[in-house]
Amino acid sequence: MQKRMNAVLLLAVFVAVLATMGAMAPQKDAPPKTADKLVIGQGEVKQLLLLMDTDENGRISKQEWMDYMGKEFDALDTDKSGQLDVKELTLSSIRVSHPVYQGK
Repeated sequence: MQKRMNAVLLLAVFVAVLATMGAMAPQKDAPPKTADKLVIGQGEVKQLLLLMDTDENGRISKQEWMDYMGKEFDALDTDKSGQLDVKELTLSSIRVSHPVYQGK
């Protein structure tokens, strides 16, 4: 159970890292440069790689990615409808947070 919760937490961190690398709403202070954003989530991404890399070759194939995400989707889809709704996502332990960048 603890391994499952860690996997879900790492997935949430991975999603948060990807979100920070995408388009961000304008902010009062300039966000860090792209290289800084990559450093922020580097440890979490390495841990996620270890979870997804089932053949342990140091890379994630599309099939490994799809298998992992499929299992996570199935775990979140508590009513087994094949779709995730607000209730299922609200009750899940995934919490995406967006880092707050403060200026100098």
